[in-house]
Amino acid sequence: MYARHVSFNLKAIRPEELTQTFEKEVLPLLQKQNGFADEITLVSPDGKEAIGISVWEGKEDADMYSRETYPQVLKSLARVVEGTPQVRGFEVPVSTLHKTGATR
Repeated sequence: MYARHVSFNLKAIRPEELTQTFEKEVLPLLQKQNGFADEITLVSPDGKEAIGISVWEGKEDADMYSRETYPQVLKSLARVVEGTPQVRGFEVPVSTLHKTGATR
């Protein structure tokens, strides 16, 4: 398994604006991607920062998403995100998502 960690600053928005954007625009795109397993979105208590963690069956799937679909996701997030999100990738050696350790 592989994970993409995307950190970003939020504009001064109502908390539900981020939730609605993810639920209506981002998640439907993610769910159509080969190898997509899960998405976790975290927001700081002050509502100024957020982290999105997407989990993938493998790095190849995450890379394909990055090239082909992520630019569209960035456009959807433009009204709630300030600046350029920072993206990092990680191997996932252990996860309870599928109740197995990943050894890809």
